[in-house]
Amino acid sequence: MQWTKQSEHPVYENPWFHVNLADVELPDGRHLDHYLIRQRPVAVATVVNAADEVLLLWRHRFITDSWGWELPAGVVEDGEDVERAAARELEEETGWRPGPLRHLLSVEPSNGLSDARHHVYWSDRAQWTGEPVDGFESDRRDWVPLKLVPEMVGRGEVPGAGMAAALLLLHHQRKA
Repeated sequence: MQWTKQSEHPVYENPWFHVNLADVELPDGRHLDHYLIRQRPVAVATVVNAADEVLLLWRHRFITDSWGWELPAGVVEDGEDVERAAARELEEETGWRPGPLRHLLSVEPSNGLSDARHHVYWSDRAQWTGEPVDGFESDRRDWVPLKLVPEMVGRGEVPGAGMAAALLLLHHQRKA
């Protein structure tokens, strides 16, 4: 059964997202008001080194008041290529410039509320370029054994659903 958007108008806008209100027609003909968030694409990247360790960030999220492991990520700037944005974010947040990136997956983390798409890339090599420009993004940056990822996800140490999915897929693919 399909819901049909009849109209949509902005309620609030800023550089990171727009909150809109849509008139949605349900399959039985009823209408409802549905708020939605329009967001720019997000580019995500990591590196798995020769020791099969994955580069992760340990950071606090004030919204949920929680700590956890994450992959470097950020919005794709207007006119920017998604893969290039992923490489830029990785270097800005970790100080490591990735080698050639490979697309791992794209996810919609909250498609009942938002049109956000997160595009995840990875590389099997990187070059240290110096301290991260955006060092304020995380408490620390560590190379974590990829074999520990399933247990970390199971313990809730990777709270972001898209990041957990990406790390589990990367773990699975590297095991094969």
